[in-house]
Amino acid sequence: MNRKNQINQKITALYCRLSLEDSRENESMSISNQKLMLRDYAEKNGMFQYEYYVEG
Repeated sequence: MNRKNQINQKITALYCRLSLEDSRENESMSISNQKLMLRDYAEKNGMFQYEYYVEG
């Protein structure tokens, strides 16, 4: 991939949110499950450049 294509490459934001009922010191199973589901959706829809954003 040349430099021009790298600059124009779009990144998909995968947003995860921690519920109040699920707050723990470590990353929750809820967040882990959300990441798996979001990654699956993104890749099935041709979005291979993505980053996770986690609120919690």
